[in-house]
Amino acid sequence: MKRLSESKYLLLLFLPCLIYYVLFKYAPMGGIIISFKNYNLFKGIIDSPWVGLKWYKMFLQNPDFLVILKNTFLLGVYKLVVGFPAPIILALLLHEVKNAFFKRFVQTVSYLPHFISNVVVVSMVIMFLSPSTGIVNHFIQWMGFEPINFMVKPELFRWIYVASEIWQHIGWETIIYLAALTAIDPQLYEASDIDGAGRWRKMWNVTLPGIAPAIVILFILNIGRVLEIGFEKVFLLYNPAIYETADIISTYVYRTGLNQGNYSYATAIDLFGGIVGLVFVYSANYLSRKVSDTSLW
Repeated sequence: MKRLSESKYLLLLFLPCLIYYVLFKYAPMGGIIISFKNYNLFKGIIDSPWVGLKWYKMFLQNPDFLVILKNTFLLGVYKLVVGFPAPIILALLLHEVKNAFFKRFVQTVSYLPHFISNVVVVSMVIMFLSPSTGIVNHFIQWMGFEPINFMVKPELFRWIYVASEIWQHIGWETIIYLAALTAIDPQLYEASDIDGAGRWRKMWNVTLPGIAPAIVILFILNIGRVLEIGFEKVFLLYNPAIYETADIISTYVYRTGLNQGNYSYATAIDLFGGIVGLVFVYSANYLSRKVSDTSLW
């Protein structure tokens, strides 16, 4: 009780965060039960009949299952492989910048897109890639090539999505790495200077090991989100012409649940994605604990 009394102001600051997670993350978990029932809106959750694993079996036997799973997994892997190193590289580059004004300017400019809504970002992407008025196609035509209708080419969707994600969030995601960089002991760099190490050698032997724990933790968390690709941006970017690569679990859940009214089936699909994400996190954490001293638990 003494510790609680001493920390009462900190707990008060934490209260809004706790309320948010209780209301929007934990309380809705009770709705998972409808994935095991034939949910009827008029009967309610309690009185709807049990059907066991019917909806899970239906999803696994659905001809679209492998396509949707592959699209979601590949989009997540693209984002992980291409997008995850981007803020690390930017943080390392900013760390080497000696001009304080230029450094702050770059940080501010790179942070700003994070605060732009996905609706605006997608509108900008579609406008830039327009085959008739887009700046990208103007450049392509200036180079002597035919314009490309990017938004109807399935093979280009994943790269467009990942590129927009990097542009929108790279600056914001560097904050953690820049904070980790400030915790590195300056004496390590002084010792490296005495040993005659250059910038590349100092970055490889001092900087990267210094932020390695932060990199590992964030990598594990990102692996868990491989199948939790943001619904909003994909929904705004895709169209029937590119369903073969753009249709993912979250958009399929939206069409099944809200458009078709099959809430039990949609809940089962969404829970399936969450379970796979949990397996990914646990596996990544287990491997990290085996090969290093850094892990989530």
